[in-house]
Amino acid sequence: AAAAIQVITADDIRRSGASSIPEVLRLADNLEVAQINAHDWAISARGFDANLTNKLLVLVDGRAVYTPLYGGVLWNVQDCLLADIERIEVISGPGGTLWGANAVNGVVNIITKAARDTQGLYALAAAGSELQEQAGIRFGATLAPGVYFRGYGKYTGRDREVTTAGTSADDSWHVGRGGIRLDAEPSAPNRLTVQGDFYSGAEDVPATGGAGLSGGNVLGRWTHETPGGASMNLQVYYDHTHLSQPFPASPAAPPFFSGFPAASLQDDLDTYDLDFQYHFSWSARHKVAWGLGYRATHESDEDLSIVRFAPAILSQTLYSGFVQDEIMLARRLYLTVGSKLEHNDYTGFEFEPSARLQWNPQSTHLLWGAISRAVRTPSRYDRDLTVPSGLINAPPPFQFPTTYLRGSPDFTSEKLLAYEVGYRAELGPKLSTSVSAFYNRYHGLRSTTATPTTAVYVFPFPIFFQNNLEAETHGLELSASYQMLGWWRLHAAYDLLQEHIHVKSGAVDATGATNETADPQQQVALRTSMDLPRNLTLDAALRWVDSLHINNGPAGGPVVGIVPSYFALDSGIAWHATSSLELSLMGRNLLHAYHTEYGFPSPTREQIGRSVFGRVTWGY
Repeated sequence: AAAAIQVITADDIRRSGASSIPEVLRLADNLEVAQINAHDWAISARGFDANLTNKLLVLVDGRAVYTPLYGGVLWNVQDCLLADIERIEVISGPGGTLWGANAVNGVVNIITKAARDTQGLYALAAAGSELQEQAGIRFGATLAPGVYFRGYGKYTGRDREVTTAGTSADDSWHVGRGGIRLDAEPSAPNRLTVQGDFYSGAEDVPATGGAGLSGGNVLGRWTHETPGGASMNLQVYYDHTHLSQPFPASPAAPPFFSGFPAASLQDDLDTYDLDFQYHFSWSARHKVAWGLGYRATHESDEDLSIVRFAPAILSQTLYSGFVQDEIMLARRLYLTVGSKLEHNDYTGFEFEPSARLQWNPQSTHLLWGAISRAVRTPSRYDRDLTVPSGLINAPPPFQFPTTYLRGSPDFTSEKLLAYEVGYRAELGPKLSTSVSAFYNRYHGLRSTTATPTTAVYVFPFPIFFQNNLEAETHGLELSASYQMLGWWRLHAAYDLLQEHIHVKSGAVDATGATNETADPQQQVALRTSMDLPRNLTLDAALRWVDSLHINNGPAGGPVVGIVPSYFALDSGIAWHATSSLELSLMGRNLLHAYHTEYGFPSPTREQIGRSVFGRVTWGY
């Protein structure tokens, strides 16, 4: 594909010893992954990392898990039995033409195994210092010829971390989940899939005492293939989430937000989604895909005196359509052009075109380039938030509005124009490499503007979200894998990211652009995998992450927050006692007792500790 894509395989996941999807995503060299505390993660591609990154689209078996409340992904509820994942496709760069709004800087596409590939019984049990307990079970069976079923359950409990002051962070959490999947092939050209999941859990939060989370989803998919090679896909799903979330959402919030009172936000979201796609060959030189989509959401937020979304109950609809044509210009030279057109209730029509050129000078070499446009549509946080509201209890004329922060009905979509080039090659039977470079121009990024816009700010006063920031980013993504010996594989990667975020001419941002980026300029990753005698495997991953300079505001301005650079080492050894039984010992963050990966400096900033856990898996 003419894109910067990495694929995490089922074997990669098994050997990594990961216990959650965010841990698995550390294997993607083209992502920034930072653990904030025991239950929160900051994950992004090509910059703009945050607790709730709003420029990364995540899909699980075709179901978008982007929340319209904040505009991000709640990673603590995105989980499954990791042994059931077939692969994870990680695309850095815009993907709006196929996936639509919010696929701005990247797409994470999680694809689970078909039920026919998970037959029999599978069980796991793990326990350790940070991962206190984890247990899972799955059963798969053949119900009839061509009809396959599986059901699973999983429970995870994690211990609390430690603050920089050396005190308990009180951030332990636990979640249980279960689900089923049914795959059927009623006839040769037709495939049916029905699957569903549910989960419930709770997490400790120092500011509010705790937060609850629960939800579930059900998805149906029909695929039909014609004798001529065309295929059509119809998918429908329903998703419900309930969130009792402390506000501010991020425990790593900058000092600008430190005056916000603690509160718990109650949110219920129902999503109904319908998607149809058709793929066919128009001629020997044209491969065409088109599709239509519809999504309806109904969201209800408890109207608190401290945190308010207005309106408290909101229903929205999204209509979309796309078309894409892969054109063979010459032998080994292809041009792919297309666009997605969407209509949402906040900003109306959004247009996301792209053009991608691909040249294969040899079957094992690929050169590509792309120009793309993508947008991030407003979330309820951008448009409808008010926190807090009312007046200070003081006699006139000394009353001041206590609205610290408000969304704006004028907030529009953030826009990206991206330029990319890349090269991938297999340089022999043992060596493969990938290189990609990009230059991104952003317009209308989220800003915070005080009213009145005077040079001296005296709290309290209203602050509004607006689109007053612009940015330019560029960077490189390099990786290489080498099969040193038949039993020994090495992998190395290097990422470079340069960002320049600034206030557009004639506009104001009250925070000096402190809240839009917290990204390392450089990252280095080294991994080794060994198949040792006596059915042993040894895997290790070393990473170096550059320091985070969270404020790059006005020229000469102070750096508000710094996370020092750090090295981290993860390692694990596994013994395949039999074809069904595996025992493993895993270590995380082995180089330091504690280190910080994200957040503004404060005595309550949380550190990620060294951990060790053992795991047993069994299946037949």
